[in-house]
Amino acid sequence: MISKKRLPYLLLAPAVAAELVIHVVPMLAGLGMSLLKLTQFFLRDWTRAPFAGLGNFAVAVDVSAPVGADLLRSFCVTLLYAVLVVTGSWALGMLGAVLLRRPFPGRGALRALFLVPFALPVFTGVITWSFMLQRDTGLVNAVLDADAFWLIGGNSFASLVVVTIWRSWSFAFLTLTAGLAAVPPELHEAADVDGAGRWRRFRSVTLPQLAPVNRVLVLVLFLWTFNEFTTPYTLFGKVAPEEASVLSIHVYNASFSTWNLGLGSAMSVLLLLFLLLVSLGYLWLTSRRRRVPGV
Repeated sequence: MISKKRLPYLLLAPAVAAELVIHVVPMLAGLGMSLLKLTQFFLRDWTRAPFAGLGNFAVAVDVSAPVGADLLRSFCVTLLYAVLVVTGSWALGMLGAVLLRRPFPGRGALRALFLVPFALPVFTGVITWSFMLQRDTGLVNAVLDADAFWLIGGNSFASLVVVTIWRSWSFAFLTLTAGLAAVPPELHEAADVDGAGRWRRFRSVTLPQLAPVNRVLVLVLFLWTFNEFTTPYTLFGKVAPEEASVLSIHVYNASFSTWNLGLGSAMSVLLLLFLLLVSLGYLWLTSRRRRVPGV
């Protein structure tokens, strides 16, 4: 018989093993590759690649050189892209969750409709958007009565943001709907009795009650968006427009277009460190705010 003390560890063992195989081992391999001058000449046996030390990192962060300047520009594009997507997805998700909080005829059908972007396969949804955004035959230009290029040039960034928000907002809606279901209805009833309007109830009752959900949701959306690869790759292909060249595409091209896998791995490690610092800082800030009275 398994003792009660050992049972939790036994149940966690498969998840820990899967985490090691899927995430930890590839991450350590990438860290090792970032310390090597790994190019196409050493792909058959990458352990024979010359040791580069921190040379790849020095090239990546040297903003006075073309490689570092391009990486910095791509980082700024990705940061703006992530902020806009998280803001738009959260706002639309919150709006949908609040509007569908109270029962009314057809609420179930609307909920199912709102979840379609989340349930739809990524490639299906994004490829459909790519057809809609075509200049000559696209639905977007037909509706707007315009003749604009949406997949190249300056409009490509706006297209990427809109498509990603379309994909992400239903997840925010689902999460916030579940959070609203846990809010005691007595709080809203008490606010109604006190004469609070909709905005006052939302600011004083809904938002404080959803604070724990929002803390997790915003962090998850930011990490997902900052690492997003499938949407820009499907929308633009291997060569994304300069205005919409996010870090995931930039690292992909640095690794597999020029076959400089050492430099691409160094960029990936820098991205990992940045997201780790952002996550730790965000968690520290939110936990500090919870400890401060009245915040």
